[in-house]
Amino acid sequence: MNRLASATSPYLLQHADNPVDWWPWSAQALDEAKRRDVPILLSIGYAACHWCHVMAHESFEADETAAFMNAHFVNIKVDREERPDIDAVYMTATQAMTGQGGWPMTCFLTPDGKPFHCGTYYPPTPRHGMPSFRQVLTAIARAWSERADELRQGATKIVSHIQEQTAPLAQRPVDEETIATAVSTLRGQIDPGHGGFGGAPKFPPSMIMEFLLRHYERTGSAEALSVVELTAEGMARGGIYDQLAGGFARYSVDAAWVVPHFEKMLYDNALLLRCYAHLARRTSSALATRVAAETAEFLLRDLRTQEGGFAASLDADTEGVEGLTYVWTPAQLVEVLGPEDGSWAAEVFRVTEEGTFEHGASTLQLPRDPDDTARWLRVSTALLEARGARPQPARDDKVVTAWNGLAITALAEAGVALERPDWVEAAVSAAELLLDRHLVDARLRRSSRDGVVGEAAGVLEDYACLAEGLLAVHQASGEPVWLTQATLLLDTALELFADDEVPGAFHDTAADAEALVHRPSDPSDNATPSGASALAGALLTASALAGPDRAGDYREACERALGRAGTIVAQAPRFAGHWLSVAEALLAGPVQVAVVGPDAATRSGLLVEAAREVHGGGVVLAGPPEAGGVPLLADRPLVDGNAAAYICHGYVCERPVTTPQRLAAALSTPIRQ
Repeated sequence: MNRLASATSPYLLQHADNPVDWWPWSAQALDEAKRRDVPILLSIGYAACHWCHVMAHESFEADETAAFMNAHFVNIKVDREERPDIDAVYMTATQAMTGQGGWPMTCFLTPDGKPFHCGTYYPPTPRHGMPSFRQVLTAIARAWSERADELRQGATKIVSHIQEQTAPLAQRPVDEETIATAVSTLRGQIDPGHGGFGGAPKFPPSMIMEFLLRHYERTGSAEALSVVELTAEGMARGGIYDQLAGGFARYSVDAAWVVPHFEKMLYDNALLLRCYAHLARRTSSALATRVAAETAEFLLRDLRTQEGGFAASLDADTEGVEGLTYVWTPAQLVEVLGPEDGSWAAEVFRVTEEGTFEHGASTLQLPRDPDDTARWLRVSTALLEARGARPQPARDDKVVTAWNGLAITALAEAGVALERPDWVEAAVSAAELLLDRHLVDARLRRSSRDGVVGEAAGVLEDYACLAEGLLAVHQASGEPVWLTQATLLLDTALELFADDEVPGAFHDTAADAEALVHRPSDPSDNATPSGASALAGALLTASALAGPDRAGDYREACERALGRAGTIVAQAPRFAGHWLSVAEALLAGPVQVAVVGPDAATRSGLLVEAAREVHGGGVVLAGPPEAGGVPLLADRPLVDGNAAAYICHGYVCERPVTTPQRLAAALSTPIRQ
């Protein structure tokens, strides 16, 4: 066992018995490189990563390769999910040097941590124009022994280039014209046959879908809604969605959503649950409603930890084979179901003799809902039971603060919108866990495992996503404690992560965090909201829920941050999905609905209607008038002794309504054409 044996990260533990003398990232590791005057070999990956497993088996488990690594390098292994700050710094370097990035990421650094050569996966033998890993190791070791000073100088220039390229963007307003241009651009980039954007590989565009749905709600744009519905149906009926157990894989290797890269990530499923739930409440789509419910159940069944949080991911591989748990042949269907049902299932799920995956196996798709619902339920139940007897993918059970924040938001909002109080209860349990275990001396930690919190400090997205989740729980429960805790996190984030020299800009690491060769600050949205856009969204929500003494400050901070992202929104809207969602909510007010009534029963009708009809990004909160610690309910009395709903857009409020019908009419009208 090497130095990773005591790690809490499942990914690091996967490498604990490698013959490579791995170090975790630490000052001691860098000091060792300086003492030996050798380069650092930094390998970054994550537990669910297929090609990380491949490279580990091919190279890191090979005694001869490991011996060379140990002799010529200090070898450091990093879990990108546990240390997103380190990953961000060296991913920027990798993309700058190679034009692309990914995991496993392989970087060679000077002893003080500056990168001079970066890549991703290297095969054990030369392949497809790629050098072998041993060739790369040999070349780097020789170069260091012969011209180390030249490599050090080059690394210094690379760091300077990265700092220049990642400087804060100039302010640019995000207004109606910017939004309209973004919608037009996205409409022109949509895959008209399958939904989504671009070709293969294709990733779920959850934040873009959320933005376009909000745009439709605010303006009535049928064009925006059509993009959402096309993409939502394409994914839900494809192999990227688990047709038996619910939940989405990370991405599709093809453009038609047929063959997934099989790992299931918490963040994808949280974001997609939120989006499908919002689509379901807005359109009453049976497909969206079913997918939202199944995705929520996947989170609760397969990712929920014993402590009440949510695990990071399920592995892409099972016993070293990608997709082993999930794919089927026609013969396997017949074996489980018998000839008649097996043949029917093959037709329903598009399982062919040729196969859609590898070795004649197929992923399961559902191009249309079967006419015989009872038969489909019987068949799918039998297949899921049989699949459960197969070897199962490993689970990375560390609880990541930011991703749990996304899950808390999704479960709370979906639970209210689709009237599932059990989902809200799950959100509350996760929120309690994070505040109890991850909040240490008023500062967040990045992750925990088995209830034991890790050492890595929380980054901006942790504070922002958890704050947004707590605000969602505050709305769902009406309890003031969640608002208090959320605003404390936001105040801490504003203090620790703001760029002191550039108003509206934010760093991803705290001012007192470990100093890396570059302080990361990436405002673009990718698979998850950027830390800055997540913070802007949480600030805007808080401005609609907090009292008048803080609301203005939070709104102004949101507007400054949004302006700093205006260039991304205008030039690359596909990488600004969450920013665009924030902009839509801001243009809508955001909408505030306060439902007051003496008890839950009297408020119920208005609350259900408000949750169904409120514009995306708006807030809904119900409780007795003048409930202590709940500013949204202050100065909003009953109307003639009856329950009432108060609707406001920003700082402008309408007359209260007392019937669900009038509330629906008031909320369903587009705000601006």
